[in-house]
Amino acid sequence: MSTSPVICFGQQPCGFFPRRFLVAKVRTARKLQSEIGGEIVFFYHDSDHDPRETQTTLRHHKSGEPTTLNFTFENKVQRKYSPLYLKRVMPDWHAKTVRQLPSFDARIWLEQFESLPQTTIADFCLEMYRRMGMLDGVRVARSSDPEFRRAACDIPEYFADVPYEGEVARARVIEEGRTLQLHQGGDSFLNFPAPPTITKEQISPTRDTRLRWMNSVLHCTHYVCGSGEQGYLRKEDAPGITYINREPIERSDEAFTESTI
Repeated sequence: MSTSPVICFGQQPCGFFPRRFLVAKVRTARKLQSEIGGEIVFFYHDSDHDPRETQTTLRHHKSGEPTTLNFTFENKVQRKYSPLYLKRVMPDWHAKTVRQLPSFDARIWLEQFESLPQTTIADFCLEMYRRMGMLDGVRVARSSDPEFRRAACDIPEYFADVPYEGEVARARVIEEGRTLQLHQGGDSFLNFPAPPTITKEQISPTRDTRLRWMNSVLHCTHYVCGSGEQGYLRKEDAPGITYINREPIERSDEAFTESTI
């Protein structure tokens, strides 16, 4: 039985303006869709907890010098360990950044940025991407979605979202589910007992199990990826996918702030 193409690309929230490599993935997916048809799906991995993922590099509109900005966080636990779909946007940070934006090449998006709802970091980034037109005609599948998690396959290596010091932490599950682990930096880890039960709604994948977990729900026929992803994707976990290199783009790690995607 023939099936319609499902063209996927994946990414964590990667700045309050999308990084240029993400825009390149979108462009590549749209070009492929124009050739073969089908649906485009953005696997939005907002279960990741790394605060570095949302660093946003903008350029001064006069000097052209790059400056890297990022969200501020309510507390240390939230910054280091909470998943991006639960890290909260701080009103003081938003107000300060609104005042800064006129100095940068993102000032054309100031009005849209200023009116964004101050909810969670993952929601905030996704809404900005939508307003910029990046997601027109694209279905978004979120790794934090309980329905997505329930539908996903079982995986041998995973994280679990668990209560921790008044927040929710994304902890690595080790020792056959008996222990949770938080990375404190360098070679330092904090281990503590896992609860008696971890449900599928709490689980998100590691880097090595992400492709299998994602594809068990999305059933991709084509996957758009960058050179970095090509280096670690375990393609044997998702046979039958055609892998497409994203188109090249200059200053790939910087924020995309142009008027048209």
